[in-house]
Amino acid sequence: MRNWVLADAPATEAFGRRLAGAVKPGDVITLSGELGAGKTSLARGLLAALGLAGEAPSPSFAIVQPYAPPEVRLPVLHVDLYRIEDVREIDELGLDEARADSVLLVEWPERAGVDYWPDALALALEVEADGGRRLTARVPEGWRPRWQM
Repeated sequence: MRNWVLADAPATEAFGRRLAGAVKPGDVITLSGELGAGKTSLARGLLAALGLAGEAPSPSFAIVQPYAPPEVRLPVLHVDLYRIEDVREIDELGLDEARADSVLLVEWPERAGVDYWPDALALALEVEADGGRRLTARVPEGWRPRWQM
């Protein structure tokens, strides 16, 4: 496990921008943390660095927000599982098939269960007493050669 302290929303977005340099199709990045912890801020930073103009909406209501070239340099599915109540609903989304040529950026992955994406880069955000965020990363083997954070 590796930890960082992110002072505010701009620092959280900056972390996402740096992460964008390491992603490739087939990757899964999970974002855990309570409401307001910065999951969407991190996702917005990553998407901006991949070329998205404007602010990425939270996929809370759509569940899956797709981005594709030329809007971004590679396909990304920004997924929010907050409203998912049964893991079978996740299977119906077709994420595993889409993963082959896209990056999956998944908020609230605990709705799927701890082993749903065992090879995912797992990022957890916690709100600190001073309003900053503590980011903890579990970096799986497949990410280690390109993990430069």
